[in-house]
Amino acid sequence: MKPPVPLHHWALAATTALTLVVGGLAIAVTRPAQAAPVGAGSYTTTPVGALPSGCGAMSSNPRQFATANAPAGAIPTNDWWSSLLWKRTDCAFSEPLHAHPVSYDTFTDGLGFSANSTPAISGTATGVGEYHYPYVQDIRVGVAGLGAPLVKVDGWTDWTVSPYWSDGARTMRATIGHGLPLAYFQTSGGDAVISTAGTAEVWSNGGATVGFRVNGHDYVGYAPSGATWTVGAGRISSTLAGRGYFSVALLPPTASATERADLAATYGRYAHAHVTGTRVSYAYDPSTSGLTTTYAFTTTAREGTATQTVVSLYPHQWKSLSGSSAITPTYPSARGRMRVLTGVNQFRTAMKFQGVLPELPAVGDGSGADLATLTGHLAAARSNPMDQRGADTYWTGKGLGRAARLAEVADLVNDTATRDSALNAIRSTLTDWLTASSGETGKVFHYDGNWGTLIGYPASYGSDQELNDHHFHYGYFIAAAATLAKFDPAWAATSRYGGMVDLLIRDANNYRRDDTRFPYLRDFDIYAGHDWASGHGSFGAGNNQESSSEGMNFANALIQWGQVTGDSAVRDAGIFLYTTQAAAIQEYWFDVGDQNFPAAFGHSTVGMVWGDGGAYATWFSAEPEMIQGINLLPVTGGHLYLGYHPAYVRTNYAELVRNNGGQPTVWQDILWQFQALGDGAAALANLRANPGYTPEEGESRAHTFHWVRNLAALGTVDTTVTANHPLAAVFSRNGARTYVASNPTANPITVTFSNGTTLAVPAGRTATTGAYTWSGGSAAGGVPPGPTPTDPPPTTPPPGSPTRYLLPGGGLGAAGGAATTTVAAANGNHDGTPTNPQVFTATGLNLAYTGGQTGFDLFVDAGTAVGNGVQVRVSYDLTGNGGWERVETSRYFATDPVPGYEHYTQNAGLASATGTLGALSNGTVRVEIWSAIGNNPTTLGIGNQSVLRLPYS
Repeated sequence: MKPPVPLHHWALAATTALTLVVGGLAIAVTRPAQAAPVGAGSYTTTPVGALPSGCGAMSSNPRQFATANAPAGAIPTNDWWSSLLWKRTDCAFSEPLHAHPVSYDTFTDGLGFSANSTPAISGTATGVGEYHYPYVQDIRVGVAGLGAPLVKVDGWTDWTVSPYWSDGARTMRATIGHGLPLAYFQTSGGDAVISTAGTAEVWSNGGATVGFRVNGHDYVGYAPSGATWTVGAGRISSTLAGRGYFSVALLPPTASATERADLAATYGRYAHAHVTGTRVSYAYDPSTSGLTTTYAFTTTAREGTATQTVVSLYPHQWKSLSGSSAITPTYPSARGRMRVLTGVNQFRTAMKFQGVLPELPAVGDGSGADLATLTGHLAAARSNPMDQRGADTYWTGKGLGRAARLAEVADLVNDTATRDSALNAIRSTLTDWLTASSGETGKVFHYDGNWGTLIGYPASYGSDQELNDHHFHYGYFIAAAATLAKFDPAWAATSRYGGMVDLLIRDANNYRRDDTRFPYLRDFDIYAGHDWASGHGSFGAGNNQESSSEGMNFANALIQWGQVTGDSAVRDAGIFLYTTQAAAIQEYWFDVGDQNFPAAFGHSTVGMVWGDGGAYATWFSAEPEMIQGINLLPVTGGHLYLGYHPAYVRTNYAELVRNNGGQPTVWQDILWQFQALGDGAAALANLRANPGYTPEEGESRAHTFHWVRNLAALGTVDTTVTANHPLAAVFSRNGARTYVASNPTANPITVTFSNGTTLAVPAGRTATTGAYTWSGGSAAGGVPPGPTPTDPPPTTPPPGSPTRYLLPGGGLGAAGGAATTTVAAANGNHDGTPTNPQVFTATGLNLAYTGGQTGFDLFVDAGTAVGNGVQVRVSYDLTGNGGWERVETSRYFATDPVPGYEHYTQNAGLASATGTLGALSNGTVRVEIWSAIGNNPTTLGIGNQSVLRLPYS
């Protein structure tokens, strides 16, 4: 730990520093070569290492590539359009800008458009593979004679950017953005020109509007009223009637000329209401656990009275759309189908925040032999809780994360010695890093005003020169600070080190628009719904992000820190990031609905998302364990979103085993912890069978055992129930729920769940109810309290009941509330072979066989989809030893194209059957339901709807 800063140094800072108050936080603005105090912590304003530079090594000032019109304050980085301003590889123009549904590129004579809808797929379905929708130019829009030496940035808003061209005689300003099928232009000095790739097929040319097709894609140019378009070979131009504005739209693919004409007319109503601003706002309602997000558009009417616009929505948006209706047809994109809204100034999404925990409760390892195993692992880690593998910000963060997990687990089982050792390591490390001494060059943060960023040194993975990964690195620091704050609230006070923690938050994802030292939400792409890792984004494939789970580690850290410190603004920002990104990850990294990846890609997950696609790959390894594992680590109580779809967890893990040619041999602990979210018993068996595994660099044997053992007891995450408290979760096993909540405050609370269950949580404790009731210790020690009487007893079928309903979370038990789940599309023929199945399981069954056959009544609905068919397989493990003595596969059921449930029953007949039935003695029954044929998903009614009737008594 550093020595205290000498008194004369503080006196100097006090006499030469101005104080800036931002959001109630006093920040010193000092002269060069001084440490700027923030409470008891500080950062340096003196460069201590490599700094970012735009245009190679030519300049460290990105403002040279912005016009005087560009917004004041810190420049954005880590965005889909960052290569426009950064110019890492080209000192004049940008790399392709993948906005969706259009991709753009900048050239000396204008703006290129690509609507490429044909994926380029490389690699194999069992090895490294990628899919991209690369930039393939259809048209280029410019001004006649334009020859700009470079393109600058004239402005930006939350998800738009305005590139600007000037050659001294001619100018052009464009506005492009995520989700905008229209691009808007203002020009001077010459005619507007649309150059086409080859000769365009012009299908409409009437006055101010021209419609044409290039490379199979339909575009419309909208000139001012009174203007006309002139069509020539490879060129469409207009004088714009001397008014200097126009717009160009990409239309969705259409089936008929009439539909195309109707869309062109509809878009035309809003073509001259140029989008000049975009802004997100969000609201979290703890009483309902609801997150409402508003995406708003500001327009300027160049002519006419229309003030609305046309937008297209990504899957994570339209699947949660509230109060609006999207039209068809849709746009293809690298993220899946985009749906269109016309005539809007805003749209809203409504999502449920499912809750997070500091750590899983100790319901399975809180006593007996398992407690002895856990405490042995904790004792082994006590002397070196961080086990740090490097001195830079990333590896220091990983060590802090390891220590935080140990502290949380140790506290739950009252191992105060290990807990306090971990907390001491966290406290000394954070205090060291969050304090800058004069002349210091390591374990220090530096604020750089040119780029508006706080850089930690030693840096790594481009976190200094390229501003990469700040959310990855700093998320570990903030999460560890949140754990420390529970036990040492004085350390976390703003007047001590809380102010520096807040600066780390604001650097990576500034949640305050009035703080112009940092860009608003630097690493988070507001419209795309997820983070970008690269600061410059200067790749042909656009920006990229590998470890979505480390991005979620940052979001969870904000929730934990905000809750423990009472800062609701930070907590709510974390909930916005977490909930939105959880939805995006399910769509774009995991594709849980099997709708977004190209059908020929062959993988159920990607290791990296690119602006124009995705890759089953990483930057550092071709091993399947790491390709899939990089989006799973670190495993914390804030990563329960990984288990929202237990059937997908099993699909993901099965792909790993298939691609690896067997069970994992590296990062086994990370992968078993993920597996436990879909099948806790299998994960625990894997863990117990491999005691000599090598822990991942940020993990410990104690935490891995705790996580896997307790999920084997808790079951899977139950997303049908939420809570009025952010640190809460619900789990379901064999139809019985366990409710969990954590209270980091000094006063007891009562948490109410959406189904009416209440849970009293003492101060400083984690409490559970339902199948188990147990609470961990607190900073002052403590013992587990007795049962909590407010929770209703779990509803379970009688021990001899042969009737089992299909339940949310994958159980087979007594009827619950009506619910639905989605059976993924087949996109191929999978008759007889379960593929991406929904799985429901009952264990511990003791029933007498009565003869006869299995009965079932499944509620299925494929809506208006044609050619869909679902299939079911029922398997019996008579003794619970892991072997299936009887497997029955029924013929698939062809659903009709009429909305409304149909009944798929045993009357469909058996397609195949193996083995024989007999008595169930601690037995297991498993039901698998999948799409055998069809290109569309099917809805399956569960809870109190689909039922399994066993031939038992």
